[in-house]
Amino acid sequence: MKLKALLFDLDGTLADTDRLHEQAWLEGLARYGIQADHHYYQTQISGGLNPEIVRRILPQLSEAEGETFLTQKEARFRELAAGVRPLPGLRELWNWAQNRGLRRALVSNAPRVNALFMLERLELSFDCVVLSEELPAGKPDPLPYRRALELLGLSPDEALAFEDSPSGVRSAVGAGIRAVALTTGHRPEALEQAGAFLSIANFTDPRLWGWLQNHHPTAP
Repeated sequence: MKLKALLFDLDGTLADTDRLHEQAWLEGLARYGIQADHHYYQTQISGGLNPEIVRRILPQLSEAEGETFLTQKEARFRELAAGVRPLPGLRELWNWAQNRGLRRALVSNAPRVNALFMLERLELSFDCVVLSEELPAGKPDPLPYRRALELLGLSPDEALAFEDSPSGVRSAVGAGIRAVALTTGHRPEALEQAGAFLSIANFTDPRLWGWLQNHHPTAP
């Protein structure tokens, strides 16, 4: 079936922000005596939902204390991300999709304040925005992607998802959507094991463009 929509994760997908989130998390955890590293971040934090992460890693915190921790962590992230830039090739992909009438959706585990901050910095506007924190379940559950398809009125085979974590890939694939993985934070093997059919460093990869041309070759 003809491709009709592109669905994007946010962090690590539209921009290489994973290292900034990592820094903000590790700084915050250090205040509680947790000397975490990159491997810890990848295996214990990346791709998860903030409240669930805090309950698991910092079980001693009350709900209010956990919320304060996350507020501080996300404020620190926004400080670090003030000069964020889109991944190479994103503007070209955006224009390609717009010229062909493809719809675009954001599907993210990010808090709304961060999502709005990032979209303003990247100067991007989507047909719909689906945030896991506003749903009964977030990634890796398929619900966020199913909700995006519902809002767009499309079937899974009419969409292509872009993700950067195994958790996000599993969410998209679980909803029946083909997934391309950005290798900004995880190894290609882990992303492909999660279900991605293609792993790329950024949106300039000729393999991605070959696939896109085969599935939506002509402009209107």
